[in-house]
This record gives sequence, structure tokens and C-alpha cells, in this order.
Amino acid sequence: MTDKELFKSLSYERKNVYENITEEEKREMNALCDEYRAFLDAGKTERECVETALKAAQDAGYKNLDETDTLKAGDKVYKINRAKNILLAVIGKDDIRNGINLVGAHIDSPRLDLKQNPLYESTGMALLKTHYYGGIKKYQWTAMPLALHGVVFTKDGDKVTLNIGEKDSEPVFCITDLLPHLAKDQMSKSLAEGIEGENLNVLIGGMPVGDDEVKEKVKFAALKLINDRYGITERDFLSAEIEIVPAFKARNVGLDESFIGAYGQDDRVCAFTTLKGILAVDNPNKTAVALLVDKEEIGSMGNTGMLSAFFEMTVAEIAEKLIGSCTMSDFNKIISNSACMSSDVGAAVDPNYESVSEKNNAAFAGCGMVLVKYTGARGKSGSSDASAEFVYRIGKILDDDGVIWQTSELGKVDQGGGGTIAQYVANLNIDVIDCGVPVLSMHSPFEVTAKSDVYMAYRSYVAFYKS
Repeated sequence: MTDKELFKSLSYERKNVYENITEEEKREMNALCDEYRAFLDAGKTERECVETALKAAQDAGYKNLDETDTLKAGDKVYKINRAKNILLAVIGKDDIRNGINLVGAHIDSPRLDLKQNPLYESTGMALLKTHYYGGIKKYQWTAMPLALHGVVFTKDGDKVTLNIGEKDSEPVFCITDLLPHLAKDQMSKSLAEGIEGENLNVLIGGMPVGDDEVKEKVKFAALKLINDRYGITERDFLSAEIEIVPAFKARNVGLDESFIGAYGQDDRVCAFTTLKGILAVDNPNKTAVALLVDKEEIGSMGNTGMLSAFFEMTVAEIAEKLIGSCTMSDFNKIISNSACMSSDVGAAVDPNYESVSEKNNAAFAGCGMVLVKYTGARGKSGSSDASAEFVYRIGKILDDDGVIWQTSELGKVDQGGGGTIAQYVANLNIDVIDCGVPVLSMHSPFEVTAKSDVYMAYRSYVAFYKS
């Protein structure tokens, strides 16, 4: 063996997916990504993602766990929590006390939420006040078309679903920004201070009613339109959940169409591949579970976040319907013998900002699904750090199935960092590793992913479920 051959056998080098897949696999990848873009357009909020996932599950023969008395190997069930979580399970042939294979992703994304009392008038315009949700760069949300999604309950208890700004025939909304001619003071500030949170106010109208007895004519005109079209009064906003999101659709990016650009790919790219992964599984050895949760972007708390008891309660319910009862001992065995791929995005090296990454330990777009042994900030604070045994186990599953993957951490050691739901899964005494799709422009209104990485994430979850 020559030194060149020996060096190649001893060293590690990441692979580019496009250079290592067949034409048939490329066709499968493109078909998958066409579906993915449609998923992104249909599910810009957590509720819409759950509805989309539910329809896909029902079309695939999944039954409502609440309407199922007993379970057996091969059964497919789902359970929904408060319209913002969904858990799907395929019952395995193995004793469930030997553990389950779980893939968990989150379906909330950074956005703007309407305040409870949002509508006001100023300088002849009607606007809506917002409170941003999750980590955003506030300046990225100005001077772009926005859509309004959400639910409102009227005083009579009627639920009104809103989705305005997505169709070409509908108006869009926007947050105005200052012209450069008058922005001397604004442009002397840091990026973080240039746009203030209280100034993220959404323009919704400017036509007054023709009645001199009305003090706020433009606000009244907007209220009248809202009431005429949707039966909503201003008081109804107090209990509403309305999200402001970008109004554009998911698009292919690049002359070769090798990338996808869209809002909400953190973490809906992982939610989609998780969903498609479990839908591709029949009669697994271990019970396969897909879990889509809310609130990750603000800490995973609440009764729809990963810190709620929804997951544990549903696993206990499945076990009880499968084995006749679920004692605390049974439940502890299930949990401690389980394994989880925490499906969340990673940060791809950006050629415009290479200095924040340490390239030997960073993800490259187009080089496959990324495994992240640990997340956290600086000294791994807030991290789930997967064991050597579990990293090896997952890597072998992927290698044996021909999945192309890479490893990463979130930027240079002292640069920053972040967390996922993995730490909360690990707290249950489950082996877990972070994994997912590298993303460019993460947390922006237009995030970018490589189609090849989307495809390899899907392949990863299928391989894991079948292991």
C-alpha cells in the first residue's frame, strides 16, 4: 500500500452527496423536495403543520389512539395534543419494554405574534402591534410582504381561522422602514438596535370611513372590514393566536436548483423528513415514534413544548393498550431502553461569514445529514452530550444503509451556541443525539437548505426506524 493509499484509509474526509448518489437517487431526491416545498407552503404555523401531518397520517392508514382499545405489532396510531403537537407510532414486533426508536422535531419557527390588543391608528394609517417570537434579527422583517395566520374565537365561541396574504388574489401586509435619506441616526446604531421591537408594527389599512362623528376613522374602517368578512370584533383579539409570517412561497434556489429557500425551515425541514420517515416504515422491530412539538424556539416549556408530559403520557398509553397494563417498572424499562434522534437543523458554513466557524468541525451544505454530538454555548452550557457508544451506534446504522452524513458543532467555541429538545429527552434517561439538515441564513425570513441534505435526513430517519 502506498503512503497515499494509507493516508486515505486512515484519514476522514467529508463527502459531497451529489458526487456519491445515482441518477435514480437524484430523481427520488427531487420528488421528495417537491413534496417538501408544498409542505412548507401549507404549514407556516404549528397548527397548520399538525393539520398537514394529520392528513398525511390518515391517508397512510394511521388511526386515532384515543379511539383504539388494544394494539398489536404493525398497528399505526397518532395522537394530537392541543392542535400543536402530534405523535405518530408504528407498533414494532419487539417487546415495547425493550425500548422505542424516537425521532423528535419541533414545528414552531421564529416569527411575529400579534399582541393581545394590537389594533391602533396613527398618522392616518391602521397598524397592528406585534411581539416577536424566538431569536430574530429584527431588521430582516421590515419592507417585505407578510401574511397573517391564526385562530380567533368570537364572543359566541365560534372559531375563526385566518389565512390572509398567501393567495395572489389577496392583499399582503408589511412593516415599513426608514428611507436612507433620513436614516442617519438609525444607521449609526448597531444592527441589533437599528430596529426596535416596539416598532415592528404591521400596516393593514389607510382608508377612513366617511363619518365625521368617528374619531379614529381608519381604525374603524379596518375594524368594519374585519367584522364584515370574519365576524370578529376588537375584543376578540384578546384571546386570539395570530402569527405574522412571510407571504412568499418556498422556491428552488440556484441555476441548478440545488437549494430550497423558504421561511420556517428551522425546524420544519426536520419535521417533514421525520414525518416522511415514519410514513415509510412498516412492521419495524422496535416501535417507531415520530414526535412533532411546539415552543422549542422559546425554551420548550408549556403544555405543548417538549417539557410537557405529553410524550411520556402517550408512551404509557400505547404500552397499556399493547401489553395490557403499564406499571412504573414497565414504563421505566421502555424509557431507559429507548433511543432518540433529536431532529433539528445545524448551521451550515456560510462562504460570506466563514470566520465564525471552525471548518474541521462545521457542517457544509451539500455534504449530507449532520450529527451533532453536543450543542450548548461556549463551555457546552445547556447541552446534551451524546455518549461515544451512542454516536458509534447511530453512525453504524447510517453507514450500513449508505447514508452520507457529517458531524458539526454550532460555530467556534467562544462564538455562541444554542440548544434543542435533546437535553429534555436526555433528562428522561433516553440515549439521544442531535441531527438534522444544515441551514444557511438560519432564523431569517428566507432560510436556505441543500436538497441533497434534505434527502439524506429522510434516509437517516428511515434507517434508524428500521434498525
